[in-house]
Amino acid sequence: MSEHDFTQHPHSYDVLVAGGGPAGLGGALQLGRARRSVLVADAGHPRNAPAGGVHAYPGREGAPPAELLADAREEVSAYGVRTVRAAVVAAKPDDGGFLAELDDGTAVRARRLLVATGLVDELPDVPGLAELWGTDVLHCPYCHGWEVRDQPVGILATDRTGPLAVHQALLWRQWSDDITLFLHTAADPDDEQFERLAARGVAVVDGEVRGLERDAAGRLSGVRPAGGPVLPCRALVVPPQFTVRSPLFASLGLEPVERDMGGTPLGTVLPTDATGRTPVPGVWAAGNVVDPSAQVIGAAAAGVHAGAMINFDLVEEETRRAVDAARRGQ
Repeated sequence: MSEHDFTQHPHSYDVLVAGGGPAGLGGALQLGRARRSVLVADAGHPRNAPAGGVHAYPGREGAPPAELLADAREEVSAYGVRTVRAAVVAAKPDDGGFLAELDDGTAVRARRLLVATGLVDELPDVPGLAELWGTDVLHCPYCHGWEVRDQPVGILATDRTGPLAVHQALLWRQWSDDITLFLHTAADPDDEQFERLAARGVAVVDGEVRGLERDAAGRLSGVRPAGGPVLPCRALVVPPQFTVRSPLFASLGLEPVERDMGGTPLGTVLPTDATGRTPVPGVWAAGNVVDPSAQVIGAAAAGVHAGAMINFDLVEEETRRAVDAARRGQ
């Protein structure tokens, strides 16, 4: 389809939202209530799908993630927002807006873009670990700590996340007094770190982890280190590497940047200013694609804020056009 033909195409919106998680739907809700035409394109693979419930979300504590998203989609539809099951795979500037391509072959035109595609968790290569991710293999104590309180919890360190794993071990100690730090492929903690771990009663186990044990119900029951017996473990904490990746970024010329915590690499994020605006004119981003540590409520709030900023930007553009027209006597 030519660009000239595309401008006449019915798939034309004020804002195209790439990603229908809490951030994307938060932005869509704000924009829909601002009487903007909005399309939310989502591939339907939410990162938190394995989790039993969403936590630290006042009014929706413990709600299943799928239920929360279904309710949000229903809410945005009441304001005329359209949602489709598809991913935005490419977009390019066009006449003050963007021409975008969805993976179902649909072409869409939008004046602004909100990128809320989330992130990908890169997990250590330990047999059985990926299968339990989000249920018994965890990363956030504020999301899952209460559910495994007072039970044996292991922390898995790697060569990339060693210092962060020490921090995680001390943090998870708030929820259980039975914490074991498995060094796996990480270097030994330094003297000060050992002192801190010992003072809090955190056990430290050398050697690579060879695999995970499950009980009859398929739940995590233990960790098998090299050269030692299986150690009881109800939850294994893995500080993952967070990566943002999508063919959409390259098509826009949007380059992810490295993010670290205390010098430990966490992965990549999209760069934005305080409003969510990216270096690419007309493109905003919100949620875990910008902040890997954001919980569901934080991602939703970031989307709501970005939606307001996008609407403000559109109002400014419309006002400039109105002033120009008035000066021309039109």
